[in-house]
Amino acid sequence: MKKIITLAVLLFSFVSFAQIKVLETVPVERLGKVNNNYIQKIGDEYTVYYTSIQNDDDSSTLRKFSFRNLNNDYASLYNIIMNGFTASPLYDIKLELPNNYIWLHYTGSALPEKATVQFMVSSKETASATSSVSEPFVKDQINKLFQK
Repeated sequence: MKKIITLAVLLFSFVSFAQIKVLETVPVERLGKVNNNYIQKIGDEYTVYYTSIQNDDDSSTLRKFSFRNLNNDYASLYNIIMNGFTASPLYDIKLELPNNYIWLHYTGSALPEKATVQFMVSSKETASATSSVSEPFVKDQINKLFQK
């Protein structure tokens, strides 16, 4: 009996102090892509990656903003962007996300299908007013980016 208890304690110590643990993983899904810009979904969190057009030290770095899809926010963001294309006159729309402020900056054109939108992203966490601006997107590119 003493040997069985010793063996059980020894086996338990190996199991409880193992270095390798299996963790639950959530699949990463890449949604639409336009040039280097894309949307990635991990669980219920969406991240929009975009290339900043500002003259930064490292202009090849992708910028991003994220949000959780709590109340169908992914579809709401898409609808807000698309409705901005048809607004008359075109105006900027300011959105508040958990960690960022996003301005949707619209630029008009004589042809409605050539109107563009840019993401102007500012972080809530930094005290300075540093922001980044995406390249301009036309309506078809937004449809492709959001897979609509």
